[in-house]
Amino acid sequence: MKTLKAISVFEHQSLAIGEQGFKQAHLDALLKLNEYHNGTYFQPIAKGVKFNQYVGVIQVDGLTIEINPKADKDDDDAKWKGVLLKMLQSCGKLKAKSTGAANVKRKHLNLLEVYFELYLLEVESLVRKGLIKQYRKETKNTKSLKGKLEFAGHLRRNIIHKERFYTKHQVYDADHLLHQVLQKALGIVSLFTNGSRLQDLANRVQLNFPKVANKTITAKELNTIQLNRKSNGYSYALELARLIILNYSPDIASGKEKMLSLLFNMNELWETFILKQLQEISEANGIDISGQETKSFWGANYLKPDIVLRKGDKTFVLDTKWKRPQNNRVSVGDLRQMYAYCRFWDAEKALLLYPGYFRSNSFKTYKTDDYSLYNTNKVSEIAHQCKMGYVSVLDENGELSTTVGESILELLEL
Repeated sequence: MKTLKAISVFEHQSLAIGEQGFKQAHLDALLKLNEYHNGTYFQPIAKGVKFNQYVGVIQVDGLTIEINPKADKDDDDAKWKGVLLKMLQSCGKLKAKSTGAANVKRKHLNLLEVYFELYLLEVESLVRKGLIKQYRKETKNTKSLKGKLEFAGHLRRNIIHKERFYTKHQVYDADHLLHQVLQKALGIVSLFTNGSRLQDLANRVQLNFPKVANKTITAKELNTIQLNRKSNGYSYALELARLIILNYSPDIASGKEKMLSLLFNMNELWETFILKQLQEISEANGIDISGQETKSFWGANYLKPDIVLRKGDKTFVLDTKWKRPQNNRVSVGDLRQMYAYCRFWDAEKALLLYPGYFRSNSFKTYKTDDYSLYNTNKVSEIAHQCKMGYVSVLDENGELSTTVGESILELLEL
């Protein structure tokens, strides 16, 4: 069985040529990938790259680069191994339906393998249940007249073969867009699992999958797919197929190397994780939670706090920050942003939330004059307050904490 070379790094860490088997060809491929994504994934440095807040896995030319999350550079490396898989599961971005996804404690678990295995098992399940058929239009020569005769094409193709008819007709079979998308992703998975533990499973699924047209699948086509009652069972398989197809770069390095990258923005993942944790305890605490509310600010610009929490007639605004501030000092820009949120949402308190050992600062009031909160029949003064807070991502056993929601309520003094 072929064993891929693996490099394990952390977000915001640097990787240079010569380290852990990292070669010039790998660097060229990564820089090309970064260029395609407007420079968001890495920062080029002398003979290497410095990773940004994107974490996940990249596979290119027999090398697997795993980028792990790490909230603080001073934390123990071992503490953060496997955290990404756990957070993806908690946020609903990874369903634990396979042996790989469920066993997140495995030391050398490859995120790509987890998604590949999930996809293969999902497609295998669809095949076992029976794939759906759809009507499609087909234009070709037939030996019997059916559908509409394409007269010009008939004369051009059948001037000698009088027994044939060139027609446009409807066909009811499995060769339609849904299966073409699934087949395209199966081909990519087969390419990257060749020689791995998943090769047999990939070969079996491909063997049992019906023969469909091999066509280029674009992002536009993937975004226009609409499911109905008959095809709703395809939703998760299509979600995984879309992830695989859109992250595959067949010609990323001058046509020589094939690359597959699966990267997640930790800022967005942290926000989703906190929102999920609060939603789980909202009903029991009589709290209304919403994410990404928007209000017009100036012209076409708008404000959008990460999370808005309401209890009774009180409103609280939360802004999640994955990267901890240096020297425990919040930036003036973040404070101004939180003040704007307080004003526009009539919020009593605002919280800048970071990952870390649980600790709470005191709320401090913004030093402003006569800003007011408009009630039904009167105007009353309100003191907008803000503070920083930290909640632990992991518990004492290294598992994702199940008390994050309660800790946030404690920070808000609710």
